Amino acid sequence: MRKLEESMYQLIVETSTNLPNDVRRAIAAAKAKENAGTRAALSLSTITENIGMADENVSPICQDTGMPTFEVKVPVGVNQIEMKKAIHAAIARATKDSKLRPNSVDSLTGKNTGDNLGEGTPVIHFHQWEKDVIDVRLILKGGGCENKNIQYSLPTELEGLGRAGRDLDGIRKCIMHSVYQAQGQGCSAGFIGVGIGGDRTTSYSLAKEQLFRTVDDVNENPELQKLEDYVLENANKLGIGTMGFGGEATLLGCKVGAMNRLPASFFVSVAYNCWAYRRLGVVLDQETGDIQEWLYKDGEKVDLNEAEKEIAATEEATTEVREVVLQAPITEEQIRELKVGDVVIINGMMHTGRDAIHHHLMDHDAPIDLDGQVIYHCGPVMMKDDQGEWHVKAAGPTTSIREEPYQGDIMKKFGIRAVIGKGGMGPKTLKALEEHGGVYLNAIGGAAQYYADCIKKVKGVDLMEFGIPEAMWHLEVEGFAAIVTMDSHGNSLHADVDKSSLEKLGQFKEPVFK
Repeated sequence: MRKLEESMYQLIVETSTNLPNDVRRAIAAAKAKENAGTRAALSLSTITENIGMADENVSPICQDTGMPTFEVKVPVGVNQIEMKKAIHAAIARATKDSKLRPNSVDSLTGKNTGDNLGEGTPVIHFHQWEKDVIDVRLILKGGGCENKNIQYSLPTELEGLGRAGRDLDGIRKCIMHSVYQAQGQGCSAGFIGVGIGGDRTTSYSLAKEQLFRTVDDVNENPELQKLEDYVLENANKLGIGTMGFGGEATLLGCKVGAMNRLPASFFVSVAYNCWAYRRLGVVLDQETGDIQEWLYKDGEKVDLNEAEKEIAATEEATTEVREVVLQAPITEEQIRELKVGDVVIINGMMHTGRDAIHHHLMDHDAPIDLDGQVIYHCGPVMMKDDQGEWHVKAAGPTTSIREEPYQGDIMKKFGIRAVIGKGGMGPKTLKALEEHGGVYLNAIGGAAQYYADCIKKVKGVDLMEFGIPEAMWHLEVEGFAAIVTMDSHGNSLHADVDKSSLEKLGQFKEPVFK
C-alpha cells in the first residue's frame, strides 16, 4: 500500500483544518437561535470567522489538536502492523508541518516527545470486516473538552436533579447533569456521545464511538432516539450558552448507544466534544492505499462566512458593549475601572503560561518582569522558519480552571494585572482579583486562527524545556479582544451562569420516561 502514508497525512490535515458539513450546519443553526448583539452571538461570530480562516490558511482550527484517535476497519488479511507504521509516520509529518500541535507527554517525566508519538499515542483501534475496502475515521478531541467527560454509576444522587435510578429516566438525568457540569469549560456550544452499560472502560469507548455518527443521524432504537431528542431540546433550556456566557445554544448534538452490562454495574458515560468537532474519514483501496471516497463531506461546503455577512448589519445595530483598549504595563487603576461584560482590546505584549509555567512560578523567579503584565493561558502551535524565527500558526485559549490552585498567588507574587483564558476560574482566583486589583478575560475557545492573526511577532521564548505548548512565549499583539467575565469588584459571570443553570436544571427533576 505505497500510497497509505500520504492518504493518512491528507486525512490528518483535513481533519485539523476543515470542519465537516454537518458540524457547520449545526453551528449555523446555533447562530440563528441567538439574539443579535449578545455575548453569545458575538462569540459565534468569532467562531465562524475562525472556521473560514482555518480553511483559507490550511491551519489548525483550534491550537489544541487533541489526541488523534483512529477507528480503522480492514478486510481480512490486511497488514495492520504496516498500517500502524504508516499512520505514525503521517502523524509525525503533520506535527512537523504544524498541522498538529506536539501533544504527547510522558506521564512520569513530563517530557514532550515533540512528534505526537509515544506510548499510547496516537490511539488506533482496528476492526476486521468483510468488505474489500479500508475505512479509516479520525477524531481530534482536545484536552479542554476531554476533561469534561464524565461517568456515572447508577443509582446516584445528582445536584439539582436528586436520585437517578437504574432506568431510562435515571440515564436521562445523568445526561442532563453532564451538560450542566461542563458549563463553558468544554467550549460550548458542544456535542455529546453517550455510552450506556458495559464496564467502566467499554462504556467510555461506546460514548466516544457515538461521536463518529453524523449530527443528523437518527438512532435505530426508538427509545434511544426519543432520549436523544429530549436531551437536545431541553439541554438548551439551561441557559449556559456559547462559552458559558449565557444564551440559547448550549448543546448542538446528542448521540446515545447502549450495550449489555453486569448485574452489579450500571454505568452511563458521556464524551463531551467542543464546537470544534473535528472528525473526518476516508475509504481506501486495500491494494494501493489511495483515497477512493471522503466521509462526512456531503455536497458543497457550508460557507459560514457568507451567513455571517448576512447578519452582520443587524448585530452591529443592536450591540451595546463598552470597549476598552489596554496596553501593558497595566495599572491597578485601569483594572479597577473594568466591569464584567466589558470588551478589552489588548495591544502590545502578552506572555503565555499554562500548567508547567504556573507550577514553576510558585517556587521560582519569572524569566522576565511580569509587573503590570498580561498572562495568556495558551499552548500555541508554533513553526520555526529557515532563518530561525518563530511564527504562531494557532493560538486560542486553554481551559483556565486547571490553574485555580496557583493563579491568585502568582498574580500577587509578580504583580500580574490580567489573565486571559477560557471557561473562567474559581473563588480563590476571584478573591485574589478583588484584593490585588486584577481581571480575568475570557477569550473565545477554539478560535485559534482568529487570535493567531492578532499576534504580530514572537519576541522570544523562555522555559522551552517544558515543550512548545508549555513554554513561556513572549508575544506582541494588536487588536486582541476578550471579554471581562471576572472583575476586581467580586463579580463573576461564570458563577452567575452556573447558579442560574443549576436552578433551571431543577425543572427536569420529575420523571419523564416511565
